[in-house]
Amino acid sequence: MKRPGFLLSRTLLLVYSVIYMVNLTVALATKTNITTDQSALIALKAHITSDPQNILTTNWSATKTSNICNWVGVTCGVHHLRVTALNLSFMGLTGIIPPHLANLSFLVSLTLRNNSFHGNLPQELAALRRLKLISFGFNNFTGIIPAWFGYLSKLQALGLYGNQFSGSIPNAIYNLSALQLLDLSNNQLSGSIPREIGKLTKLKGIYLAYNNFEGKIPREIGNLTMLVEIYLDNNNFKEIPNEMGSLDKLENLFVQFNTLKETIPVSLFNMSSLTSLALHLNNLNGSIPDNVCQHLPRIQLLDLSDNKFSGPLPSKLWQCREMQVLALSTNKFSGSIPKNIGNLTQITQLHLELNNLTGTIPPEIGGLQSLEVFVVYGNNLNGLIPSTIFNMSMIRTISLGLNQLSGSLPANIGVGVPNLEKFVLPENQVSGVIPNLSNASKLTHLDMGRNSFTGYIPSTLCALTNLQFLGLEMNTLTIDISTPEANILSCLANLRNLAALYLTDNPLNVTVPVFFENLSTSLQDLRLGLCNLRGEIPSEISNLSGLAALDLSYNQLSGPIPASLGRLRNLQGLYLNDNKLQGYIPYELCQLENLVDLVLGVNQLFGSIPPCLGNLATSLRRLSLESNLLNSTIPSTLWEVAFILHLNLSSNSLTGSLSDDTGKLKVVTDMDLSNNHLSGRIPSNIVGLKDLVNLSLANNNFQGPIPSSFGDLVSLEILDLSKNNLSGVIPKSLEGLLHLKYLNLSSNRLQGEVPTGGPFENFSAQSFLSNDALCGAPRLNISPCKSSTKHKPHSRKAGSFILKYIIPGILSAILLAVSISMLLLHKKRSVQVVIETTLSPQLLWRRVSHLELLRATNGFNERNLLGSGGFGSVYKGTLSDGIDVAVKVFKLQLEGGFKSFDRECEMLSKIRHRNLIKVISCCSQTDFKALVLNYMPNGSLEKWLYTENSSLSILQRINIMVDVSLALEYLHHGYSIPIVHCDMKPSNILLDDDMVAHVADFGIAKLLGGGDSMTQTMTLATVGYMAPGDVLA
Repeated sequence: MKRPGFLLSRTLLLVYSVIYMVNLTVALATKTNITTDQSALIALKAHITSDPQNILTTNWSATKTSNICNWVGVTCGVHHLRVTALNLSFMGLTGIIPPHLANLSFLVSLTLRNNSFHGNLPQELAALRRLKLISFGFNNFTGIIPAWFGYLSKLQALGLYGNQFSGSIPNAIYNLSALQLLDLSNNQLSGSIPREIGKLTKLKGIYLAYNNFEGKIPREIGNLTMLVEIYLDNNNFKEIPNEMGSLDKLENLFVQFNTLKETIPVSLFNMSSLTSLALHLNNLNGSIPDNVCQHLPRIQLLDLSDNKFSGPLPSKLWQCREMQVLALSTNKFSGSIPKNIGNLTQITQLHLELNNLTGTIPPEIGGLQSLEVFVVYGNNLNGLIPSTIFNMSMIRTISLGLNQLSGSLPANIGVGVPNLEKFVLPENQVSGVIPNLSNASKLTHLDMGRNSFTGYIPSTLCALTNLQFLGLEMNTLTIDISTPEANILSCLANLRNLAALYLTDNPLNVTVPVFFENLSTSLQDLRLGLCNLRGEIPSEISNLSGLAALDLSYNQLSGPIPASLGRLRNLQGLYLNDNKLQGYIPYELCQLENLVDLVLGVNQLFGSIPPCLGNLATSLRRLSLESNLLNSTIPSTLWEVAFILHLNLSSNSLTGSLSDDTGKLKVVTDMDLSNNHLSGRIPSNIVGLKDLVNLSLANNNFQGPIPSSFGDLVSLEILDLSKNNLSGVIPKSLEGLLHLKYLNLSSNRLQGEVPTGGPFENFSAQSFLSNDALCGAPRLNISPCKSSTKHKPHSRKAGSFILKYIIPGILSAILLAVSISMLLLHKKRSVQVVIETTLSPQLLWRRVSHLELLRATNGFNERNLLGSGGFGSVYKGTLSDGIDVAVKVFKLQLEGGFKSFDRECEMLSKIRHRNLIKVISCCSQTDFKALVLNYMPNGSLEKWLYTENSSLSILQRINIMVDVSLALEYLHHGYSIPIVHCDMKPSNILLDDDMVAHVADFGIAKLLGGGDSMTQTMTLATVGYMAPGDVLA
């Protein structure tokens, strides 16, 4: 019989053996599974083609002693020792995701963001059922978003932002009931958001920004009551549902850069948890509730800019106590800025620019000591600039431009604003001297242009060593040269960061060499036009190697154009027009590979056009050489400048014919070759210039027919072929030029019938003068065309001819005799010419800015267009005080002819007569010139004479003749300098409410000096037409 101890020992040995075998089995299984994970990671490494930081190359090594749980980016679970998390973000890796990665069956978190992985996501990853987090953001994945994501039932966060996924969101995504974060922003996704999104009830954040989604935001989004953030910006959503207002936990709502229209749902202003609401750049309208802050007590950012909101600013904005950023710019808000806005003590940015705000700037704004950005430019604010705003110690930007602010600036405004970086004040009415700003040492941008500052440009500006932009243009500033300390030119070199210097239209009265001696080499943009600069351009100007734009136009510069300009390799714009420069155009300019604008017109340059300008084929967009003494042929290389937009070679002595290569200028919009000695035929392949808007070949020696292919110049608005030797018929194809507004074919040898269709219905006789063989409608003052039908009775036609032309002619002669008799009787009675000496306030000479004209004419809208001619267009406008005016905008290509524009406007404003159009104001800038005239509601005499629906009685005709006679008598004898009109025609006789005639365009006349000498400011008379007064002069 065996002993009990022996049995017990055998039993224990059996138990230990079983436990050992179990542990051995588990260990072998674990080793097998961890080996599977290792193989999956090694497969991923093998599919990575670039590892710039060599992290995986050196760390992921499959040796016997290597433990993958210690590899970079790998995390293993404590119990199973399996890979549970893989994070390879921000490693700069490039490659694809292999299907082997699906063998990481215990994976919970997969993060690969901020790399360059590409290709499609393998379907095998659907096996990773434990995944809770996927972050693939900022890679290059393509294709559609895989539907297999819907199988990952435990997924809580899905981040696919910053890739190139396209198509729509798969419906399977909406089955992820555990999803809390969905980020698909910055892709190329499209389609609409379906109502099924309402099933994701655990969502806290939805990010779909920067895609191409469209349609309405579904109402079911209101079911997602856990939402804290919604980012839908930069899509094409059209409507915000009212149900979104029920998201009482929502803190951030961003739906800017969409196509939202109509009004904001009122419910959005009741979301008490909202801290940020951004809806800018949409088409929203309506007004903002006055109690908006009462229901948004936590709002910190409110951005409604770039919409169509109107009405006054909410008077209770001050109740938004936590407001930090308020942006209401680029809307139609009106009224004044509420004074209690000064109670927003935490506000850092206040944007109210580009609205219709009026009144003054509240001084209370100066109490906002946290304010860093204050922008109100582009409104109608007036009055003084409150000195309190210069005591905000945190302010970085003050922008007050394009208003009607007046008065002067405090003497030492820099002391209270030590952090000021940008001070923007252009286009106001601020006067006085420029104050000391030296204490605002952080200033980088100072713009005080287009005001009424006077005195010297202070040398204290040189203390602003961080200054990058200095704009003082269009004031009345000069330079103090009495002492070196006061002379700003002696210290400009201190501004080593200065990139742009704008001094245009100031009477600086210095020589150019002195000015350029001390300029900083950091300059990129130098504007010195209309500054009364004298002397020659120094060759040392090439030391300003960073220059991208150089404007010395409208000065008194003489001498040659220095060849050293060719060393300014960054130059994009060179403006030397309207000076007295002489010599050849230097070939060195052809080395300026980046040159976009070359403007040398109205000088005394001679010789040839450099053929090497063809080297600028890829950069040059504007070439203006008009009004010089150039006497060569047009080089064939010029037609290789394929991207040129504006070409003006007019008023030179160029010879030769136009090359067939003219048609290579495929994108040119303006071409003026008038007033030269060009000859030959007009090339027919000019038809290739589909974008051509303005073409003038006037006053040359062109021969042959007008090419019928001109009818294909579909964009043409102005066509001037006058004063040539053109023959043949006017092509009927020109009737297809639907945009043609001005046509001048006068003084040629054209024949045949004038077309009647399309734009020809609007052209008058002036378009066809001195073409004896033309025939057509009687209104064109040319012979009627002979009928092609031989068998019609002629008696009725003869009677009709007598009724239409002979009798009106006799009546006109009688009327003329009566008017002359009345005029003589008027003189015999010694009735003096009545000159208006008292005018209503609205018609007094006044300052009118470009911005006001833009507003008055609705941006020079075509619906406001009254008419147009060879020298400009006239628009109806309504000024801010309700006065209707006519705004005559001169064409840019005539800018050389307006060298004394401002002085002539001032002279015209002093001419007063009841029968002359009153010039209320003028607006003159380097790139914009306009006259503001009294508006005549009854239009021109031409309309009353030549349209079927208008007629004049005999008495009205006599009164008009008397009115015109009185106006001409005043111009000839009633002003200190005799004025000859030069362009007297029915279209220049305008009629007011009472049918009183007013002579227009007398400002284009000749001013006659003493004796027989004649000083001509600018003969702008209709081409091909000379008024009788001018012929006899």
